[in-house]
Amino acid sequence: MKVHAWGHACVSLEDDRVCIVLDPGVWSDAADVLGRASVVLVTHDHADHLDVERLCSVLHERPELHVWGPASVRDALLAAGAPSNQVTELVAGERVDLDGVEVRTVGGTHAVVHPDLPLAANLGYLVAGVYHPGDSVFAPGEPIEVLLTPVAGPWLLLADAIDMVRACSPQVVVPIHDAILSANGQGLVDRVLGGLCGAPVRRLAPGESLDLHEATP
Repeated sequence: MKVHAWGHACVSLEDDRVCIVLDPGVWSDAADVLGRASVVLVTHDHADHLDVERLCSVLHERPELHVWGPASVRDALLAAGAPSNQVTELVAGERVDLDGVEVRTVGGTHAVVHPDLPLAANLGYLVAGVYHPGDSVFAPGEPIEVLLTPVAGPWLLLADAIDMVRACSPQVVVPIHDAILSANGQGLVDRVLGGLCGAPVRRLAPGESLDLHEATP
């Protein structure tokens, strides 16, 4: 299986059986990969993780496609006219089989942006040794090969990201959630992560991929 990057927080996990797309938001270039996706997983309903208009359009074009996510994601899609039989709610602590691939949901809550703002629901997904935490630094407490690590956002300190990496002990760190960073900022983040997190850092440009067999020493 390969991890493909599509910008910001959007990635796909693909092999010859399945194409699982995670968090196709408005800051990602996910049009092509959604055209071949077999499953879409969404961590939460913020626009940089969920492009409601685009995803609704794809669901109407592809009746075989299914989206899974927390209730807020389901509600946002249904309110925009998505077919109800193509959207399913998930909660933390579930294990589901999606096209022969087990997906485990963890966490449940978005990281705090500010005490004056309500906490949003947020699911982390464990899929084939890859962990996408959405907008959280929750460590699930089980072996992880590839950690998709958020590195920039109004809710995040880089120190918290480093602590999450250390708690997860992945084989490889792939920085995500970085659309607000300049090229200089991305380089700085990668150097700090590489120096402190205790695992190799592999940045994937949009469209670039990482083979999971190559990720494991």
